[in-house]
Amino acid sequence: MQNPVTVEVTRGNLVESRHRGMAVVVDGQGKVVFSAGDIEAGVFPRSACKAMQALPLIESGAADAFGLTTSELALSCSSHSGEDEHVRTAASMLSKAGRDLTVLECGAHWSSDQATIIHQARTLEKPNALHNNCSGKHSGFICTCVHTGFDPAGYVGYDHPLQVEIRAVMQDLTGAVLGADNCGTDGCSIPTYAAPLRAWAHGFAKMLTGEGITPERARASRRLMDACMAEPFHVAGTNRACTKLMNVAPGKIFAKTGAEGVFIAALPDAGLAMAVKCEEGTTRAAEAMIFALIARYFDKQGETHDTLMKMANRTMKNWNGITVGEVRVTETMFA
Repeated sequence: MQNPVTVEVTRGNLVESRHRGMAVVVDGQGKVVFSAGDIEAGVFPRSACKAMQALPLIESGAADAFGLTTSELALSCSSHSGEDEHVRTAASMLSKAGRDLTVLECGAHWSSDQATIIHQARTLEKPNALHNNCSGKHSGFICTCVHTGFDPAGYVGYDHPLQVEIRAVMQDLTGAVLGADNCGTDGCSIPTYAAPLRAWAHGFAKMLTGEGITPERARASRRLMDACMAEPFHVAGTNRACTKLMNVAPGKIFAKTGAEGVFIAALPDAGLAMAVKCEEGTTRAAEAMIFALIARYFDKQGETHDTLMKMANRTMKNWNGITVGEVRVTETMFA
């Protein structure tokens, strides 16, 4: 099936670009309460599923054994901007496990955030693995390995015991079969798996509500999601979409973006989780889609709904500050 146009970008009075996508909202029992596009299409969640990948950190007892803080738990689920506080927090996690940055296998890169990369260029000769946007997740992996007795060497590999455990966790949550046939390699070198968009949303709905999973996994899931909602800066960073979104309604929105136009969110009060995918991988479209989708579940006369819709439908300005067009969601997101 052809996915619908979910976001338009205008210039002047004309539509300059159109983005097609898929979107789905699911409750803890797996009931689809909203959908648009091919929600059964296989999608790599990329970084949007990091809270799932962090579950062994809690379930193994490593988080408590090393006394990880709420900020450190949030960072274990993050795609951060490499700001100084993010780097310090990742280094703290490793230090508590008796390790340092040399054990990280995520690689190093400059920040993708303009203000942060300017700061980095002024203060660093080159970035190291702690500056990688996935260093929090990888530091959590190291803590888990050290506590459970797994050899950290090669922890990014498909057959490493930690990745085998993470794969089993994600299969339990999504109900999808995950293996070599639908596996790719993520930007930070760990395995990533394609599964139906609906399955990713259902997995997060189960994490949110505890339905269909063990009490232990339910408690671990809510602990991670609550940490992210309590410390949104550590999930992303200054002026980042995830951080801004969770600050709109503190404690009422969990949100995590992923590369190539994926975004996942969960709403504790509604007991719902949702996932979107911009077909051609454009972040601005995925953000507009998730903002509008979340707005559906807040009072249409309320401030939160108004703020979310202003985020979903935003004006674009050029370098002189002149309004040149807008990014706007289509009626598909409201059907």
